Amino acid sequence: MKIAMVDPSLFTGRYDDSLCRALGEAGHDVTLLARPRRVTDAINHAHYRYDPHFFPFSERLRGALGEGMAFKLAKGVEYMGAARLGGQAILHAADVVHMQWLPLPMADRHVLTRLKSNMRRPALVHTVHNASAFHGDSGAQGRGYGALLAQFDALIVHGEETRLALVAQGIAHDRIHIVPHPPMELAQAEAQELAAVPDAVCPRILFFGTIRPYKGFDLLIDAALTLWREGLDFELAVAGKPFMDIELLLAKVREAGFEKRLVLDLGFLKEERLDAHMRKADILAFPYRDIDSSGAFLSALSYGKAMVATRVGMFAAIDENTLSLCTPEDTASLADTLRTLVMDEGERVQLGQAALALRTQLGQWSDAASAAVAIYESAMLKVQASL
Repeated sequence: MKIAMVDPSLFTGRYDDSLCRALGEAGHDVTLLARPRRVTDAINHAHYRYDPHFFPFSERLRGALGEGMAFKLAKGVEYMGAARLGGQAILHAADVVHMQWLPLPMADRHVLTRLKSNMRRPALVHTVHNASAFHGDSGAQGRGYGALLAQFDALIVHGEETRLALVAQGIAHDRIHIVPHPPMELAQAEAQELAAVPDAVCPRILFFGTIRPYKGFDLLIDAALTLWREGLDFELAVAGKPFMDIELLLAKVREAGFEKRLVLDLGFLKEERLDAHMRKADILAFPYRDIDSSGAFLSALSYGKAMVATRVGMFAAIDENTLSLCTPEDTASLADTLRTLVMDEGERVQLGQAALALRTQLGQWSDAASAAVAIYESAMLKVQASL
């Protein structure tokens, strides 16, 4: 089977890489179409091809423009032009076009319309990673997303909660297929990366990955301040790129006199650097306001660390003997949960062992690939019947 996997902005590079590799290992002809690779991308493209099909010009300007509005505008203009007029030969040649993300629905609808207008068209499949586009934190990127879902022959979700949310939006249940998200493995840090992350001098809580409003970083800062003021001895490490203004939050910590308790590593980080942070942490925090499934959480399971999360999305379905859960949007509940883990090393060890056990239960990428292929075959039959 010839599969074109599409993630224009490479929003979920590790997921894409893992699934494409598993499909390739199963004997399928797979190409991942995305933007040009950056040094922070951990893409191995083993058993599949990587095609830097999108954003060739705006990515060249990234160094000069930075990550601000000018860069986003350049990307948007380039993507709209490609959607309306760009070549689609590689997509038309595929049996299946599996779109992981729709980065700009006003442009993506042109891509889909053009693909469906061809007499010999591929089956169209889309993974809905979150029922609320970009976690409701998207602006122009989310407008029109829901209307595009009807254009696909099949939709993939990672869990029952997302499936039910889509059915509530009016999508026929027989078009939605659940393919659980397997755990992911980060690239391992070598000595230089490990040395770049300071060793913990007391229990360390780690918040890692992109920093966005839905992830509740502000709640974590307020909970940490509550515990520090009580006299609790711990560190808070923050490793990742802010996509929101966090200066006022960090200023609250400085003004309270706890700046030395912060370990900051802000920016786009290589997976090896994140691996180093995870190894040196004692507690991993996911104080999210909204989530369906979390790649960050699934990347963290293999480290055997105690984890704290809010009772939303996939977290709410996990046994509380595996994960410490607290009430979403509730700083006091988050602080109570963290207090217990900071003070009780035995509880941290027990939860870390439970995380390792959960990692072994969540399936392999070969399972996800097999399930995806069955969905592709069904979608292809649906297309053939409609021609």
